[in-house]
Amino acid sequence: MNTPENPLTKEQITHFAQRIDARKSLLLDEIRQVLARSSNEHYADLIGGAGDSGDAAAASLLRDITEAEIIRDVGEVRDIAQAEQRLAAGQYGLCTDCGAAIRYKRLDAYPTAKRCFTCQVRREKLQAPSPYTGR
Repeated sequence: MNTPENPLTKEQITHFAQRIDARKSLLLDEIRQVLARSSNEHYADLIGGAGDSGDAAAASLLRDITEAEIIRDVGEVRDIAQAEQRLAAGQYGLCTDCGAAIRYKRLDAYPTAKRCFTCQVRREKLQAPSPYTGR
């Protein structure tokens, strides 16, 4: 992989690093809150007691939603950890597939982007999305 010089300025990289860190803190807090809530709640109690199969289905749905929230957030935290590794290695803002610079607009919209737009489109066409992030 031919690695070009990173076109991002030090200030831009610092800005993205701060955004990534803030998002990570928020996600970790959300995960803690969801886990605390789910361990403190009895889903049958939320719907007025386990009376019939409809109540059981609603309780199951609430558990599934909680699990989906956690899976989504953990997937994003993993993306953040990878972005932090690229920051530490001086590779942030460079495509992990081809080594080209990732456009500022893409990073601004998605600070943990690891691929340039072209490589991301190719990946999405060739591979199934991740079960936890959809990417």
